[in-house]
Parts: sequence; structure tokens; C-alpha cells
Amino acid sequence: MSSAGQVSERDAPFQLRGNSFTMMVLKVLDPVSANFFPALAGKVRQAPNFFRHAPIVLDFDELSDAVAFDVAAFIARVREQYLLPIGFHGGPAAVQEQSLACGLVPMPTGRAAKLELARPVDSSGQPVAPPPEPLFRPAMVVTEPVRSGTQLYAQGTDLIITASVSHGAEVLADGNIHVYGALRGRALAGISGDNGARIFCQSLEAEVVSIAGLYRVSEDLDPSLLKKAVQIRLDDGFLHIALL
Repeated sequence: MSSAGQVSERDAPFQLRGNSFTMMVLKVLDPVSANFFPALAGKVRQAPNFFRHAPIVLDFDELSDAVAFDVAAFIARVREQYLLPIGFHGGPAAVQEQSLACGLVPMPTGRAAKLELARPVDSSGQPVAPPPEPLFRPAMVVTEPVRSGTQLYAQGTDLIITASVSHGAEVLADGNIHVYGALRGRALAGISGDNGARIFCQSLEAEVVSIAGLYRVSEDLDPSLLKKAVQIRLDDGFLHIALL
């Protein structure tokens, strides 16, 4: 890029960048069930601070063409639970068309690719190959207590915390999470889709735990495991918590 182009870009009123965000997915299996919204409301009440105004993706992938429902009315009722549908995935053609008409964005499966608007070039104008990804990325190590309102994200690696995590704090990692103290906040491991990620802690007191997008809130935790040293992992598609 020329120096004039660099100056012009610095003076621009905006920057367009690629990024990734963690979002919950609401897998819709039976949208016409009379129990759908009462059950959803009950789940939200279990952790209102976690779910309130949370962006979500509606997953219609397992709906058949025989299921007919008003998608706009369905989305409106989801929003009544203080959830914010911003996208959808899969579903019959009619459901997809209605979702688009409601302003939802079609979401791809798997991880989204990085947005690359320009690649560096050498003196001859040829694109320069990006450096190879490192074979080993050291874990992110935190030695201080993680206080309420703090969010930590270990991108592409494990997160190791040698102190406690307070209520209202959030710790995230693409890999595993180790907490050598009390885990009282929210812990989300494998957030880029690693089903083999695990959470380890010395005292389970969490508000929310999640592996690769599968969540469990505090009210759903086995009382016999509270304040115990545990590991959390996925087992056959279910969140499994066991004593260390």
C-alpha cells in the first residue's frame, strides 16, 4: 500500500475489520409446542444477568417442511424473553425467507473466515505470504484474582488462573480453562468449537459453565459437586461434571 493510501486510510471516518464473537445458539426443535416459551422463560430466569440482551442465533436446521409457524411472531416472543435474535441457521426455505424478511442474518456453519481486504505486497507488487501459524502458543497465565465485571479471553490457547474468579466475571478460552481457586463467575471453554476442551477448578461455584457452546447455569449444577474440585467436559454431546 502506498504512503498516500496509508494516510487516506488513517483519515477515513471508519475502519472495516474482521472479528469473531461468542454467541449462544437457540436450537429450535418444536416452535409450535405449548411448552416452548414457558420452558425458555424458566431457563432465562435461572441466570437473568447472563441471558439479558444476549445476542443469539436461531438454529432451524432440524425443522421439517411440514412445520408451519409465523416466524415473525416467534421472533417477537423470543425478544420478550430479553434475548436478541440476530441471525439464523438452516431450516426449510419458507422459514429462511421469513427470517430474512425479519432482518435476521443467515449464519454459516463452523467458524467464520477472517475478513481480509488487503494483503501486503513486496517491492515488485507481488503478494507477501503471511507468516505461518506458530506450532505452539503458550497458555495465558493470570496470577491475580479476576474481579467482578472483568472479561478475560485466551485466544487460540488455554487460560490458567492461579487465583479465584469472582461473581460477575467472565473467563473465556479457545482451549482449556484451569482455575486454581474458586470459580464463581462464568467460564466458557472451547468457544471456537473445540469439543475436547475442558474446565478444571478447585471450587465449583460458577454462575455459568460452557464447553463449545453447551451451557449449564448454576441452578442446574448437582449440589453434591458445589465447592468441590471438578473437571467439566463434553461426553456424547452432553456437559459432564465430575470430581477430580
